[in-house]
Amino acid sequence: MTDVPRLSRIPWPPLIFVAAALAGLQLGALLPVAWWPADRLVRAFGVAMIATGLGIDAWAMGTMLRRRANILPNRPATALVTGWPFRWSRNPIYLGNTIVVSGFAFAFANPWFIPCALIAAIAVRQVAIRQEEAHLAALFGAKWDAYSARTHRWLGRRAG
Repeated sequence: MTDVPRLSRIPWPPLIFVAAALAGLQLGALLPVAWWPADRLVRAFGVAMIATGLGIDAWAMGTMLRRRANILPNRPATALVTGWPFRWSRNPIYLGNTIVVSGFAFAFANPWFIPCALIAAIAVRQVAIRQEEAHLAALFGAKWDAYSARTHRWLGRRAG
């Protein structure tokens, strides 16, 4: 078995998404955007996005718990989870978090949340996902290779 890469001691992903939400709030207060729509329908869309993101998070966490997989991003993996919603995203929790922070833009009439959410997703990819994927590849070998070959990192299935 190959050496298993160590994971960060700090659970960066949740901290990054919280920081993104706080940055969006601060930017909205400092640099408000007057042209952004703020009617009830737009706000309802934002609330629906937030609910969808939280639903994806809960679904993924529940799936992991049922498989007795470790859910903390700074702890070693205990199982390779490939069932729903992991069939459509290798990172449904991070995807859900990105949707939640993006949904804040519409719910709170503050477009600054969208670039903050995208920056958070990129940061999570850099500081967590790459380490996690190397860790999973070392632990699960061919099973990880097959799974990652058919499932996109963020969303979708690959052909074949």
